[in-house]
Amino acid sequence: MNDPRFFEGTVCDRLPERFDRLKHKAYIYLTCGRELLVFRQPDQPEVGLQVPGGTVDPGESHLIAACREFREETGLVMQQALDMLGEQTVLFDNAQGRDIHARRLYHARLRKGAARRERWQHFEMTPSAGGDPIRFELFWIDVSQALALGAARFFTGFHAPLGELGRRLEQGS
Repeated sequence: MNDPRFFEGTVCDRLPERFDRLKHKAYIYLTCGRELLVFRQPDQPEVGLQVPGGTVDPGESHLIAACREFREETGLVMQQALDMLGEQTVLFDNAQGRDIHARRLYHARLRKGAARRERWQHFEMTPSAGGDPIRFELFWIDVSQALALGAARFFTGFHAPLGELGRRLEQGS
């Protein structure tokens, strides 16, 4: 695959000394009970599971970007409160350059038993990197099952906060 949006990256403990571009990102881990909303890209099966979110536009807050990207990628309007789940620094080092994705991760909850679709497809019509629309297949997965799948089944870094997310769900906080 030659699409630079999907080159694997490396989660870093700190900001690398040298990089070409810094891209701010915001993502939402939406749960309902113990289930997490994830998606895959059927037209790029080698890309791992992801959670909705993406690039923060100039002048936009991370919270606004997270909600906008959530709507663009799922077709749903985020109406739940967002709690900070964590931050990540991810380095994508390839022929396109050394890009840093500075991610803010948020958690939102649907109340258990809320009306929801179990599985659906949606197209993101205006990807931030340009190009053709991206087809997403969205579905729910138990957080414990997602953890058991391992990091290799997820796109870079999206598996990392699942342990903390599981603890929050167990504690009800």
